[in-house]
Amino acid sequence: MPSIYILIAIFLWSSLGIFVRLSDVPVHILIFYVNGVSLIIQAIILCHKNYRKQLFQIKNIKYPLILGIFSLINTFTYFYAFQNTTIANAVLTHYTAPVIVAILAPVLLREIITKRIIIIILLASSGLWIMLDGFAFEKTMTAGIIAGLISGFAYAIVIILLRKYSQQFHPLVLTFFINLFLGIFLLPFVKDFPLKAIWIFLVMGIIHSTIAPILYYKGLQKVTANKAAVLGYLEPVCAIMFSVIFLFEMPGINTIMGGVLIIFSGYLAFKG
Repeated sequence: MPSIYILIAIFLWSSLGIFVRLSDVPVHILIFYVNGVSLIIQAIILCHKNYRKQLFQIKNIKYPLILGIFSLINTFTYFYAFQNTTIANAVLTHYTAPVIVAILAPVLLREIITKRIIIIILLASSGLWIMLDGFAFEKTMTAGIIAGLISGFAYAIVIILLRKYSQQFHPLVLTFFINLFLGIFLLPFVKDFPLKAIWIFLVMGIIHSTIAPILYYKGLQKVTANKAAVLGYLEPVCAIMFSVIFLFEMPGINTIMGGVLIIFSGYLAFKG
C-alpha cells in the first residue's frame, strides 16, 4: 500500500530534531553536508545500468529545480521559526500546509476535496492545537510566526509539485536532483567543515536525505496530495515519542490527548 511508504518516511523524518540538536552546527552547514553525503550515495547507485538511462533522459529538469527551491525555503523558514518564536507557534504555523493543500489541490491537481478529508484535517488540526497548548503571540515573535507561515506555504507547494510530477521521475532520480540543487544553492555560504558532526552527516545523509525522501516520493506517485498532507500531522507525534526515548522529555496530558487525536485522524486517512 503506497501510504505505508509515506508513513515510514514521516517516521524517519520525525527523528530529525534529535540529530539537529546533537549536531550543534548552523542549519545551512548541516543541510549542505547532509546533502553532500546523500549525493555521493545516490550517485553511486545511479551509476548502475538500470538507472543510467533514466538519469540522462531527464527532459523536465526544471521541475526538480523548482522543487529544490521550495524545499530550501521550507527548511530554512521552518528552522528560523524555531529560533524566533515558540516551538508551538513554529509547528502550528508550519502545519497550515494541509489546509493550503486542501484549497489548492482541487485547482492545481483536480483532486476532489471530500467531506471525509475536511473532517480529518479538522481533527488533526485540533489535535495539534491541543498537543501544543494553543497559540501564543508577542511582538518579538512576529518574524518567527511569519517564517512559520511561509514554511507552511512552501511545504504545501512541495507536496503539490511532488504529487504532480513524481510519476515522471524515478524516486531515486528525483531525490538526487533535488538534493543536488539544494547543495548548489547552499555552496556559497559554506566556509568550513565541522569534523565533530561527521557522524551526524553520515546518518542523516543515509536516513533523512536518501531513504526517507525516496519512500515519500514513491508513495506520492499513488497517494493524493490531501492524504499525504494529513498523514504529515503524525510527524510531530512521532517526534515527541523520539524525545521521550532519547531526550527523556516527558509529555504533559495535553500532549498525550492531542497526540491521540492526531493518531486517530491519521488512522482515518490511512484507511480511506
